[in-house]
Amino acid sequence: MVTYFGLPAPTPFANAVQLLLTLKLVSVASDIQEFRQVKKQEVTSFSKSPLTGLISSEPSMWELLCYSYCYIGIMTGPFYRYRTYQDWLNQIDSLTIPSWEPFLLRLKMAPVYGIFFLLVSYLFPLEYVKSEEFEERAFLFRLFYMMPVFFVFRMRFYVAWIFAECSCIAAGFGAYPKEAKSRSGGGPTVDYSPAERAADESSEVVQYDYETIKNIDCYNTDFCVKVKHGMRYWNMSVQWWLAQYIYRNAPVKSFIFKSAWTMLISAYWHGIHPGYYLSFLTIPLCLAAEDAMERGLRERLSATGKSVFDWVQWFFKMRSYDYMCMGFVLLTYSETMRYWRSIYFLIHVLAVGFLLLGNGLVFLEKAKRKSKRERDVTAEQCIQ
Repeated sequence: MVTYFGLPAPTPFANAVQLLLTLKLVSVASDIQEFRQVKKQEVTSFSKSPLTGLISSEPSMWELLCYSYCYIGIMTGPFYRYRTYQDWLNQIDSLTIPSWEPFLLRLKMAPVYGIFFLLVSYLFPLEYVKSEEFEERAFLFRLFYMMPVFFVFRMRFYVAWIFAECSCIAAGFGAYPKEAKSRSGGGPTVDYSPAERAADESSEVVQYDYETIKNIDCYNTDFCVKVKHGMRYWNMSVQWWLAQYIYRNAPVKSFIFKSAWTMLISAYWHGIHPGYYLSFLTIPLCLAAEDAMERGLRERLSATGKSVFDWVQWFFKMRSYDYMCMGFVLLTYSETMRYWRSIYFLIHVLAVGFLLLGNGLVFLEKAKRKSKRERDVTAEQCIQ
């Protein structure tokens, strides 16, 4: 519409609404399909088959519109299922559900992240990367610069998502008893009836959490060891959506290809900027290299050696995300490739090197075991 009819480009806020609307409509369509299948099974088997997270009834068009454009998280997220929205509307004794203390507890680090964001973004502006002066700086400086850029990127989203979570908590949205063992995005994983609980015990005794609307785990995002784990703690509700609806339904069952398929869909969901695709499609290569090195080297190390390996792996995980973040913020193909070229595609080179090294070590170990078995067989034949 913008290209062919000259309409003004949508604002980032409108884009955010579209992104979240996509997630919601795919999710609720799957929920409705699941609801119909369960009802059909109940008719044929003459028995009810309780399923955790199943919607209680098929929503009308009006209910779908209300869910799709619910004011909670409409421009910031987190993503939540129709069942979560439905449970919120039907909360029992909602005024007794704790919100003030969880709100303050979740909010307490936001000012710190905000100050870090303002300070580091001032000292290391992204626009400097696009200048000719930047290309004339030393290699180590160019390599280092992606670290504060990713730091600023993280701090910006930490603040945004913490505020988004706090808006949910203030409304009591996504509050479930701890016994429900809720997951971010998906909601309860254990069947639990609020009505029965309220009849048996006073609501003050029930311990609640807001795991369903938790969208960021700042500590584990920064300090988890693996690239694979880093994705789980970042934009957690969307990661649940990707795992539930994309990863599980990937056309190829290989872990690496399923990851590549998921990252491709994730890039397309974010938009059409080439930088998204360059960044997201680098992740499967890093995952493959990570897996190869763990199988080829880490499994053979002592406890101390594994600890050292984990620290080195954490360092390369953070540098990998620094590297991929540049495509995410520079957006265009030319600017992304210009920066990656300035540091000689270092992370790509290292990932390929680790992939070959790890697989080479696995191959040598298998060859060593095969040779040992052959010698043992030969020795037994000589004895006989």
